[in-house]
Amino acid sequence: MDTRRSEQAGAPNPAGVRAQGGSLAPGRVVGDGRYRLLAQFGIDERAGAHLWRARDGQLRRDVALTLLVGDPADAEAARLARRTLDRAAHGAKFGHGGVARVLDVLSLGSGITSTEGLLGVVVAEWTKGSDLVDLVAERPVAPAAAARMVQQLAEAVERAHQNGLVLGLDHPQRLRLTPDGALKLAFPGPLPDATLRDDVKALGAVLYLLLTGRWALPGGPAAIPAAPQGPGGRLVPPRSLVPSVPVELSALAVRTIEDGGHGGIRTSAAILSVLGQVAEAEERTQLMKAIGATEEGQPESDGTIWTTKKPVKDAARRKKLALGVTVLVVAVVGILAWLGMLAISLFQSDPDATGPKVNVAAPSASSTPPPDGGQQQPAPPPAQGGGVGQAVEPAAVNVYNPEGAGDNPGRAKNAADGDPGTFWRTEQYKQQFPTVKPGVGLVFSFKDPIKLAQVKITSDKPGTKVKILSADSKDAGLDETKELAAADVGEGESTISLPAPADGKFFIVWITQLADIDNGKHMTQLGEVSFLPAA
Repeated sequence: MDTRRSEQAGAPNPAGVRAQGGSLAPGRVVGDGRYRLLAQFGIDERAGAHLWRARDGQLRRDVALTLLVGDPADAEAARLARRTLDRAAHGAKFGHGGVARVLDVLSLGSGITSTEGLLGVVVAEWTKGSDLVDLVAERPVAPAAAARMVQQLAEAVERAHQNGLVLGLDHPQRLRLTPDGALKLAFPGPLPDATLRDDVKALGAVLYLLLTGRWALPGGPAAIPAAPQGPGGRLVPPRSLVPSVPVELSALAVRTIEDGGHGGIRTSAAILSVLGQVAEAEERTQLMKAIGATEEGQPESDGTIWTTKKPVKDAARRKKLALGVTVLVVAVVGILAWLGMLAISLFQSDPDATGPKVNVAAPSASSTPPPDGGQQQPAPPPAQGGGVGQAVEPAAVNVYNPEGAGDNPGRAKNAADGDPGTFWRTEQYKQQFPTVKPGVGLVFSFKDPIKLAQVKITSDKPGTKVKILSADSKDAGLDETKELAAADVGEGESTISLPAPADGKFFIVWITQLADIDNGKHMTQLGEVSFLPAA
């Protein structure tokens, strides 16, 4: 999906957006000559709010502008605009990862002149990523991924409501999907009459949109089809449109949006509770499927989020299993042979005789780790390149999770801050990878290409298995990466030597097995990851 079209100055407006107000077009400067308009991302017709990406000429950074278009001579329109601006200014003190920070609020006579055709401007930090409209344009989102996205947004709503704030996220073009897979309110500025209940209904509408590709509230953009209604004007449940949607998620969306009847959900705290129960139920379901597969088991539907591809038929699985056992036997024989050679060398008269060196980083996922209780040998230098140089600091660190939202994205920078005492950690999982999903990791981006020879990883517990992958971009799919090495990560510092130096700007530490923690849960903590190029 190419979302870059809508981020280019002068590109066609997304979703058929019109530059209402006559002179709103890329290149125009607003806000007393400070902000130059770059590209339009939507219109909230209910408030005449035009959503733009712009360039701050003073601080030389991109910002998100919510332009309130109207006639300054219209007293009622000016009053409503002032109400929106007051709410946005009050929310400037609110900080949460799910809401773009408000940087400034401009009003008539204070940054806006009566000749600009504007009643006010809300300036917020720019949110990198893609449009929510683009996300659902091709097909709905997998149910569990949709639940995670809404769960993060619901946490922001719950925190805001505890502080007496209305966020105003009941329009899909105000939301964007960050590179970490989280939904974020990118264009703040609630409607003048918006209530706490409107925020809650918006969460249900966003869930409905992710599951079906349809918008279930009034005033949505023309680019998104409206949700269908059944007899009596009742909302058609998402499960009736997409059979793969779980019953619980389908009911949650409808009960949150609709006002009448018993059993309605009216608070974000209630939504978080239901989403937590759905996540646990999904986890148990996936485990039961993994354990109870039958000989005639059918491939799962494309809506499944815990796998990256459909399971193969059992005959093929048995063939692969036999091949894997054969490889394992060969590896065991090789280890026994090595142990025999080592024992013989201990009794040889030649003092220079030694056993073969062992690299703690196996060159592929099929290699066998040292036997239990064995001591890891120091990793030899790469086969090519003649040693390693000083560690190179990455330009950026992001959570890598091709399936959707990542684990603790706000802590990703801790893995490359030079302090082994600060950690990035995964979420706690009740089931080990790959039962719940194939893995999770960190992608490290470098300003210039490096010739990678070694990776050093500091962790606080043994039991983690990782692969070192290279990619052409930080957003590459798992099937677009190249495996460079695989290894077990022990307690303390582990060194992973590549069999041959690899060129690239993007490298991924991909976790395929988590460390065991208390109470039968699994989690991995990485204190510091260092990248050493070939000397």
